[in-house]
Amino acid sequence: MSTLDRFYPIFDSAAWIARMLPLGMRLVQLRVKDAGPDTLRAEIRTARDLCAAAGAVLVVNDHWQIAIEEGCDFVHLGQEDLDEADVPAIRRAGLRLGLSTHDEAELERALSHGPDYVALGPVYPTILKKMRWEQQGLERVAEWKARVGATPLVAIGGMSVERAEGAFAAGADIVSVVTDITLNADPEARLGAWVEATR
Repeated sequence: MSTLDRFYPIFDSAAWIARMLPLGMRLVQLRVKDAGPDTLRAEIRTARDLCAAAGAVLVVNDHWQIAIEEGCDFVHLGQEDLDEADVPAIRRAGLRLGLSTHDEAELERALSHGPDYVALGPVYPTILKKMRWEQQGLERVAEWKARVGATPLVAIGGMSVERAEGAFAAGADIVSVVTDITLNADPEARLGAWVEATR
C-alpha cells in the first residue's frame, strides 16, 4: 500500500481537479453534492481519468457504488454515509476506505472497519458546515493519533498553511483543506504554498 501524500485538498468538481493537478497535488478528494446521477457519474469518471494520468490518488466522497462501477480505488465515507454503505462490498471491489470521525463512539466505529485513514474534524472552527462539534483542537489530534496507531490520521477543518505545522506536530499524518484554496484570491498560489509546506 502506497503512502498517502501529506496534503489532501477537497474539491467539488473535476474542473477544479484539472486546474490544480499540474501544480503537484498527489492526493485529492472529489466531493460532489446536489448533482443528478448522470452529472455525478461524469464528474467521477473525469476526475478518475485526470488523476490516473497525473499519477495522483483520487478519493471519491460518499458515492461508493459509482466509485466501484467506475473502477475508482478509494472512497471516503462520513458517519451518515457509513449507515448506508456496504463496507464488505467496497472491500471486495478492492477499494481503500477513509472515514470521518468527530467523537469517541465514531472513532471506535471507524476503527472496527480497518480504514485506510481516519479523519478528525473540525480541528479549528470551519465555515464549511454547520456542525454539532466545536473545534476539536490539537490536543484531540494527539489523542486520536495515540488511538489510531499506524493508521494515517487526517486533520480537517479550519486548516491553513500556517496551522499545518502544529497539526503535524500534534500527530496528524495528513492535512486536508477545502475553502483555504477555493476561496483564496489566488488558488494556484495557495495550493503551491501547501505543496511546499507539506513536502
